[in-house]
Amino acid sequence: MLLRRLVLVAMLATAACSSISTVRVQPETVYVGPHLRPIAVIHAQVTSAYLLWIPIPGHVDLDYVVNRMLLATAKALGADKVVDIQVDITPDNGIWTLRKLIGYRSASASGVAVMIEPDGSGAGSGAGSAAGSTAAPPRAQP
Repeated sequence: MLLRRLVLVAMLATAACSSISTVRVQPETVYVGPHLRPIAVIHAQVTSAYLLWIPIPGHVDLDYVVNRMLLATAKALGADKVVDIQVDITPDNGIWTLRKLIGYRSASASGVAVMIEPDGSGAGSGAGSAAGSTAAPPRAQP
């Protein structure tokens, strides 16, 4: 009976886990490019344990982490795009195969969720626009 409980506790402790962390950012504190307004930084991570080359389910692949976790979270926050994406995954071939004996694999992805701001250049192309006028250049800051 005690052995069954220990096995159950060990299985629960090594079960696959995933997490998504988000932090809202102020547009004036993070630069991502012209006509892009940053709204959040997102980090998604998934880890799966292995015991005797048998994976405990965890969907450790970049497709899952990027498309189903990172981009889905960005869309839920109201973002149009994610920029500056960085990914990392534990390899599953070569010498890394021995890690599947007793070990784990992990994958993570992070990026900045942005909203696209409309470009002001095409806004005045109607009949009442001043098509031939030129604007004064911006003044230099002292």
